[in-house]
Amino acid sequence: MAVLDVLARTSPRQLEALAIQERLAGDAFATDAPLATMRERYTVERAFWNEGGPVMDRTDDDVVPGPAGPVAVRVHRPGPGRRGCLVYLHGGGFVLGNLDTHDRIMRTLAERSGAVVVGVDYTLSPEAKFPRAIHEAGAVVAWLAERADDLGLDGTISLAGDSGGAMLALATATWLRDTGGPAIEQLLLYYGMYGLADSASRRLYGGPWDGLTREDLAYYLDAYTGGPDDLASPYLDLLASDLSGLGACFVAAAELDPLIDDSVLLDRVLAEVGTAHELRVYDGVLHGFLHHSRVLPEALQALTDGADFYRAYRAHLAGDATEGATDDPRAASLPS
Repeated sequence: MAVLDVLARTSPRQLEALAIQERLAGDAFATDAPLATMRERYTVERAFWNEGGPVMDRTDDDVVPGPAGPVAVRVHRPGPGRRGCLVYLHGGGFVLGNLDTHDRIMRTLAERSGAVVVGVDYTLSPEAKFPRAIHEAGAVVAWLAERADDLGLDGTISLAGDSGGAMLALATATWLRDTGGPAIEQLLLYYGMYGLADSASRRLYGGPWDGLTREDLAYYLDAYTGGPDDLASPYLDLLASDLSGLGACFVAAAELDPLIDDSVLLDRVLAEVGTAHELRVYDGVLHGFLHHSRVLPEALQALTDGADFYRAYRAHLAGDATEGATDDPRAASLPS
């Protein structure tokens, strides 16, 4: 249990979102419940947050060949013309979530970034163990790269994700780099777990309000991994691995998240290896806040900030700080 009175430090709008969550699904993130019950509660609660939001020019569901069978994807196109591609890996502790539970997040990123956003319905754990989800995400990236012209893409691919999906995005980028896969232009990483086994933030924060007590975190990691050897893999212990040569990284963290120290350390590691990056910390909010854009301004701001980073960096690479970007000074200052 957290040492601090976390809820006393939480913003009123975040508390409003928690009240809605409680009304919709009760103890939605209790890991002592049967997995089927957890998934049912999660799906019911997330359905509310996915109502409304941006309307896409076109949305298509498709199936991509994966290493152990077909992988479902959802392609959100915000408008016509050739565009960059942003592959989104949803959160849910590796055991929860699907293309529907994170649909509004993906549509918002598509609208604000101008990219075609492709959600990946990777196989959940414990049915699938590490590193299958990474390999499935890599297969989707390769499929998109091979069919870029047919899909109306400009050939650039970036990765994004929240929570466990952020960890999968960073792991997929490093795995693709190491195996000679398609290059990843950028990563938009929202409050991920990147390899710390313990930290100050894990001791101070986390509780039933976010389902991230130390016992909960152990549950998710145990479901995802097949044994102790997995914990030392460079695609799981990411903060101890070589993170050089990756795309530019936008790192977003929640102030009251037990995983915030993972993001803070990732920021330092990226600086050490010379990767273009930015860390944003959103005050008064909890892990998982990205879902709550219907009532929480910080959620929409975090998605907008990630989209602005994406647009600004692309404009920087194109040598024009104004082409396709907002009036953001980062476009001219980010290193290539």
